[in-house]
Parts: sequence; structure tokens; C-alpha cells
Amino acid sequence: MPQKIDLVFAAVPDFSGVVLVADKGNPIYHKAFGYANLETKQNLDTASIFELASVSKQFTAMLIAMLKAEGKLNYDDQIEKYLLGLPYKGITIRHLLTHTSGLPDYQQLMDEKWDKSKVATNEDILLHLKKFHPISLFKPGEKYEYSNTGYVLLGSIVEKASGKDFVALCRDRIFNPVGMTSTNIRTKKEKDSISNFALGYILVSEKNKYVRADSFPSSNYTIWLGGRKGPGRISSTTSDLLKWDRTLYTEKLVRSQTMNEIFSPAKLNDGSFSNYGFGWMLRSDSVLGKVVYHTGDNPGYKTEILRYIDQDKTVIVLCNNAHKKFDDLVKDVEHLLTQY
Repeated sequence: MPQKIDLVFAAVPDFSGVVLVADKGNPIYHKAFGYANLETKQNLDTASIFELASVSKQFTAMLIAMLKAEGKLNYDDQIEKYLLGLPYKGITIRHLLTHTSGLPDYQQLMDEKWDKSKVATNEDILLHLKKFHPISLFKPGEKYEYSNTGYVLLGSIVEKASGKDFVALCRDRIFNPVGMTSTNIRTKKEKDSISNFALGYILVSEKNKYVRADSFPSSNYTIWLGGRKGPGRISSTTSDLLKWDRTLYTEKLVRSQTMNEIFSPAKLNDGSFSNYGFGWMLRSDSVLGKVVYHTGDNPGYKTEILRYIDQDKTVIVLCNNAHKKFDDLVKDVEHLLTQY
């Protein structure tokens, strides 16, 4: 098996990232490829820290589930119970969790209206949604459409319902109890101080050269939206994500009944179901059974965690050069798992 995975990545010599494959929690493959810093030729290693991007959403969903278990909120609560003055009616916490709210894209709004010399927080985003009131995309529950806005609102609801800071809650309720010692929601200054932080790179095809992602204006939103909480911003390692994976098979954070809710598809207004639960994408494989997974995409980064629940297998791939063959590589590794 390890030799076959080696062959998959040998066919893509410019891939930069860390790959972990585990069977029942035991790593059967764990390797780093490429550079944490291309300019200094600092190699990645299996302890390198990456931006997770939207893989972060599952942690936001877990905090909501924990607060629900403690009686501090309910999934079918209307959002105005926690966030006053928003001009969007009929939206519940469940709609936010499952990307069925119909909320407009906050990032587009902030791109047009925000003073980018400042760093925006959730409060700033909520104020802009109230002030400019971009129209809803569809009625709540009508369909599934991926929404970063929904997870910003969830981050704020976590704070309102708990009375505590979102970042502190992530640390106190999830990262520390799980033993995720390299995982955090970090400021740019904090990331810059970490020697083994994997810098993000983007291929400039006309030059056939990888360039720092933060040198492109398109990545600047990560700075001027650098105070947002909920939809992203967690940075972590493959080993820490495996600890997270193992914890989800236990009742350390929530009961198994809650995990079943997290991994259940959303029911839409017409009675059909989506392929998304609470912070997790859902699908079924004919050989491997139920798959719960999530992808992440930030300038220079592509990330994915896949949990094959019926077989208790795990694949974690963190990439820091947004490789165009990322999805193909993940599919090739999954195919090898079906033969393992």
C-alpha cells in the first residue's frame, strides 16, 4: 500500500503537501512532499502547519452541537434570537449549518463596501449585512448552496449563546481536550513566527513558476477579513487532524446520537435531501461505505479530510501549492483504499 501511494505522488513531482492515510487510527502512510518555504528551500515535514480553509467549518459545527447538547440553543431556533436586526427572516441555525439559508455572499459585499485598510470582524460583517441588505438568494430550506456567510453567523451565535469568545472556545472545548497541540486560530503575526508554517504558493503558468500566494491582490481578503470567525482560519497539521478523527469515534465531545445528527443530510422543503450535514459533506462509496469529508480552498492551499466511517479509514491531504491535480490525487488514494 505505501509503495502504491508513493507511485501516485511520484507521478506529480511538483505537488507540495503532506499526506496521511490511516487504518483504524494507525497511520499506514504519512509523508511530506515539497517545500514549506520555496524561496529558502525549507522542506515540508509531517509536522508542518497548514491553513485548513473550509475544513475549519466542522469545528464551528461541533461547537454549535456542544451548545445544543448543553441546552444553550436549539438547531431550529430562529437566528434573530441571537443576532438582532438582521434583515433575513425564517432562517434557523439548522439552515446555517447545512448551507440551506439562502443568505447572500458576505465576501462580495465586503469587497465592495469595506475599507480594506482595516481588518473586519464578524461584528463588521453583520453591520454591513444590516446596512446594505443584499437580497437573499432563495427561501430558507429551498435548496443547498454553499454559504460562507452562514458560518460567519454561526461563529457569532456561538459567542452569543455561550457568552465566550469563539477562538477561546475552540481552544478550550476542542483543541486542548483532543490534544491538538499544533492547532489554533492564528493571527498573521502568529503564523509568521512559526518556523514550520507551510507558506501558500500559486502557479503562474505563463512563467511556469510558483509564486507566494500572498503576493497576489486576490489573496488580500485573508488580511482585510482576518478577524472573521466561523467559516475558516484554523491552521493545523495532519497528525492533529487524525487526533480529531479518532475523537469523533468516541463520546469525548458529544454523544454518538449527536454525531449521527451531524452526519445526517439536510431535508429540504420539497422533501428531498442534500449531501451535506452539519459542517461535513456526505456521500456513499460502493466499497468503502459511508464517507464524511470536507474540502478547503484558500489562496495557495487545498485541503481535505475524508473519514470512511464504516471501514474506519482516514485520508488527510494538506497542500500548500493549490495543485491543479489535487482532486485527482485524492481520488487515486481513495481508489487504492478500496483495494486495501
